[in-house]
Amino acid sequence: MSAASASASASAPASATGPAAGSRPAASPPGSGPAPLRATRIALHVFLIGTCVVWLAPLLYAFYTALRPYADTQSRGYVSVGGHYGFGNFSTAWSQAQLPHYFLNSVYITVPGLVLTLLLSSMVAFVVARYSFKLNIALLTLFTAGNLLPQQAIITPLFKMYQMIPLPDWMAASGKMDDSFLGVILIHVAFQTGFCAFVLSNYMRTIPGELTEAALVDGASAWRQYRQIIMPLCRPVLAALATLEFTWIYNDFFWATVLMQTGSNRPITAALNNLTGEFFVNNNLISAAALIVAVPTLVVFFALQKQFVSGLTLGSSKG
Repeated sequence: MSAASASASASAPASATGPAAGSRPAASPPGSGPAPLRATRIALHVFLIGTCVVWLAPLLYAFYTALRPYADTQSRGYVSVGGHYGFGNFSTAWSQAQLPHYFLNSVYITVPGLVLTLLLSSMVAFVVARYSFKLNIALLTLFTAGNLLPQQAIITPLFKMYQMIPLPDWMAASGKMDDSFLGVILIHVAFQTGFCAFVLSNYMRTIPGELTEAALVDGASAWRQYRQIIMPLCRPVLAALATLEFTWIYNDFFWATVLMQTGSNRPITAALNNLTGEFFVNNNLISAAALIVAVPTLVVFFALQKQFVSGLTLGSSKG
């Protein structure tokens, strides 16, 4: 046998068993491969849809109840279809509960509380994150531990302390801290500063130290480093915290009810009590008022949605 025929016979099995050049790989048998991934994705979508339904169902039901007059729900029941539908409850709630006045009270409490919380917490976070000293971690722990204290545990000593602190007449008609906007603002700042300082300090640690070191070499003071270098870089996380803090302070009901004895000074959440009577409650009217009260939080969230999402993403990817 010649050498050419031997080499041809040796290469024939290899070409017969190996895949042809440029040919597609054989398809995997059914029931294997992407089937588990498809089942997992379907289960994930079912879970997400179910979660959305659970969260949206009360809101949709409140909106449906607000569209119906009280006479229809009294005769047909709240879980029923039919009757008259309209926006009369919304206009009645707006005027009867004096919502514009109480919206203004919420602005007096929420905006200063939000600004002071972010300002003070950013200063604490800057010191903790950019300077090394013995009490560094202890200081941050002290601020963060304040969030673990139940608010109800300090209500009695806080209320008595507020009654002993005098204020000028232009700040409080009662002349005391216990019935003033300042008292509610300060308690919100005290409880929310720890959480914001913890989040901001973790974010500031991800900022390269060379930036502040270069600024220090150029003669920049600590205040200038904080104001012109660190704070502009913290805009995403500040927007995320502003969205959360606005929602928490605006939706507060506990401190607004306890520390405000004068009904006309209470914020919008406490003003919903004005729609309830001693022997009669119009749930249709309360549903309409509750939806109106929720509008500012939705506006703030959608206005800061891009910054809110980017702040959460940057925090998770860097930390």
